[in-house]
Amino acid sequence: MMRAFVIHPAITGQSKRDPEDAVAEAASLAGALELDVVRAFAVQLNEPRAATLFGTGKLAEIGELVAEDEIGLVIVDSALSPGQQRNLEREWKCKVLDRTGLILEIFGDRARTREGVLQVELAHLSYQKSRLVRSWTHLERQRGGVGFLGGPGETQIEADRRALDERIQRIKQALAKVVKTRGQHRSARQRVPYPIVALVGYTNAGKSTLFNRLTGSDVLAQDMLFATLDPTMRSIELPGGPEAILSDTVGFISELPTQLVAAFRATLEEVLEADLILHVRDISHPETEHQAENVRSILADLGIDETAQESVIEVWNKIDLMPEDERALVRASAARNESVLPISALTGEGSDELLSLVAERLKASSFEDEVSVAFGDGRRRAWLFEHNLVQREVPTDDGLTLSVKWTEREKRQFEAL
Repeated sequence: MMRAFVIHPAITGQSKRDPEDAVAEAASLAGALELDVVRAFAVQLNEPRAATLFGTGKLAEIGELVAEDEIGLVIVDSALSPGQQRNLEREWKCKVLDRTGLILEIFGDRARTREGVLQVELAHLSYQKSRLVRSWTHLERQRGGVGFLGGPGETQIEADRRALDERIQRIKQALAKVVKTRGQHRSARQRVPYPIVALVGYTNAGKSTLFNRLTGSDVLAQDMLFATLDPTMRSIELPGGPEAILSDTVGFISELPTQLVAAFRATLEEVLEADLILHVRDISHPETEHQAENVRSILADLGIDETAQESVIEVWNKIDLMPEDERALVRASAARNESVLPISALTGEGSDELLSLVAERLKASSFEDEVSVAFGDGRRRAWLFEHNLVQREVPTDDGLTLSVKWTEREKRQFEAL
């Protein structure tokens, strides 16, 4: 197991996060790669240096610790320029990863589906393109070759921009085929008259545990950052009889690399197709508000504006981890907001109430409308009846006028026919 340091640069005036919480999260990220984190600490910086980020004195101090503890990898919990990364490696005489590189490694280790593997490799290549160096094969060797390139022996990233561009183009072509297949699967799902409910949230908020609780599935649910990477869907029974499709998605994280947001946009767009979004929060976490803001920001980047986010249900999870007095305060706060529900996905507390609220919201999201269909347009008329949307039908001189009750998603699907 590789010995590693985790360093969080706390830059004065730039970070709103508590340095201790930031260090703990960065150490958890490193732990997700099964690295031996020997030290994890924050370094206060008044003014970051362009060449090395850290000042001369701090560079030397960290260098001594690296040599003393025989460290093979230093993780800097910040974005590093290619020059800064090279200079730090030269100064400390070991490998250096920044936050983006670390998250890319974790995603590479977690991806299981063909699409997930391709998306991560595309993100990694885009990141590497500015650096023109080889992949982190030391980590692949440490993990027995479970990286996103499949480990040593398979295609290696050449330190040549043209080769990178060619590889990126090939991956994009392969990814386009996979995305097309998933689009066909999505079209098949859209023909099923079930609403879609999407789980979103900060990584390790308990989405997969809740998913398993509501669906009776056994999706991997661990106390580990990014335990879930590839989206999963299952049907659930709602009170009153109707069924819905529940979708578990990749967890978000603060300062999620732009390369990953771009690469996973197609997957995350499943959220845009949802009739209802459940924002799962770890309400017991000291940075729960900061995490929630990150999730809302990424949802906005995906095109879910503030107005749409007002209909999102906030699921305040992990109340079982809180002392009884704090739990009472959380319940009292949630009672004042009809879009908030405190639960414990682990114990099942509040899960029945959540299903009832989901059923209520899905029913309330339907609205009455009228559409006109020509006599010869049997396909569109049949689609409306297949989805049980028609309330009544009246013939006119030009065709048929149908009174329907549907959701915005169903209306979009009909208009796309």
